[in-house]
This record gives sequence, C-alpha cells and structure tokens, in this order.
Amino acid sequence: MISSITGRRRSLAASAAAAVFILSGCGSTVAEDGSQPPATTTTAPSASATASPAPSSTAASPAATDPASAFPKPELPPVLEASAPVSFSIPAISAGSDLLSLGLRENGSLEVPPEGPGAPASWYNQSPTPGERGPAVLLGHVNATGGGPGVFADLRALKEGDLIEVQREDGSTATFAVTKGEQYPKDEFPTQRVYGNTEGAEIRLITCDGYDPATGEFDDNYVVYAELVT
Repeated sequence: MISSITGRRRSLAASAAAAVFILSGCGSTVAEDGSQPPATTTTAPSASATASPAPSSTAASPAATDPASAFPKPELPPVLEASAPVSFSIPAISAGSDLLSLGLRENGSLEVPPEGPGAPASWYNQSPTPGERGPAVLLGHVNATGGGPGVFADLRALKEGDLIEVQREDGSTATFAVTKGEQYPKDEFPTQRVYGNTEGAEIRLITCDGYDPATGEFDDNYVVYAELVT
C-alpha cells in the first residue's frame, strides 16, 4: 500500500562519495568535488540602524510577519513503508534474480555480487529500500566470469515506460517505470545525480559499460533511472 508519509531520507551523498563501484575487470573511482560554498559575512549595523523604530499604530498581521506562512509546502509524492527487497524482475528484457543485500567494504568500496553464470544482482543496503523516499540502488554485472551475459546485460535495451518490479519482504511489490538511461565515464561519475536524495521513491540500476578490448576493462558505468508508479 502506498502512503504519503515522508519516509526515511538517508544521507546518501556522504556514503556514496565513499562508495567505489568495483567489479572484476571493471574498476571505477567515484569522484566528488567536495568543495563548500563561500561563507557569507554580515556587516555589523550602525548605531542609527539599531535605534528602536517608531511605534506603529497598526499591529502587523501574522501573514505579514511570517511571509512563509502564505506559501504552504507542497505535498511530497506518496511512497511505501520500508521493507527490504528480496528479488526483482524486468519483463521487457526478461531479466530478474534474487537480490543480495550488500554494503561497503572496509576500504570504502562497494561490495558487489559474484560474477559467475546466473549470479544475482544486489541491493546497496545503505540506500533506501525500493519504494521508500529516495533512490534505491541495485548493482549487477553486465557479463559473467568466463564470458556470457550478466544479469544486467540488456539494460541498454530498456525504454522509457518499461517496468521494473521489486518484490519485498513484506509481500508487497514496488513497481517502477523507467525514465531514462545514461552512460558515464567512471572518472566523471555524477555521484550526487545518481545517489542524491529525491522527493519521490526512485530506483537506480547500475552496471559496467564502455568495454575497451585493448585493455579488457570497462571504462564507463551505465545507469537506468526509474520512478515508483505503484
């Protein structure tokens, strides 16, 4: 059941900045600027500026003293209660698997699923559960050890509107509709765009891309973006 509760908004920027998406033969460095906006300074008021104003004969109304009260906050999109994912399916490309729950290694790199034939995808458990507010993150290989397709081999074939269904521990299914897919060089990975908080419940599917036959390495990542529809 979808509710309009705010849900958890984990601070993904901090954890994602440390996360490095490393697959065998598929290393990456997720870089963030980390710079802060310049501090603002305030000039101390002069004596004349601090003098008490002349009393007004008309009391200010609450709306006049609190301009923000005239602009109510917009309602956030409805989301699901937290529940860990157990499996996923993408009917348009006949993809799916159980989902491992993986986090970060001691060195700050992402734990990733095994690479053998039929290896499952994983849910990055420092991201929201699929259906919660924010971007849930699923990781999967594009190919398998020794050749053959990985669970995310056909992500590029997804089109806007294709559905991603995630089965959850509470028995519910979170269904997402694809909005876009984008390829990024690993040394220019847009951490905030991919992992940053969102107003609604979204999901990211991440795999390797940009295979270089000269080095046998993948130079890029491919990211599918999707939004909760039910």
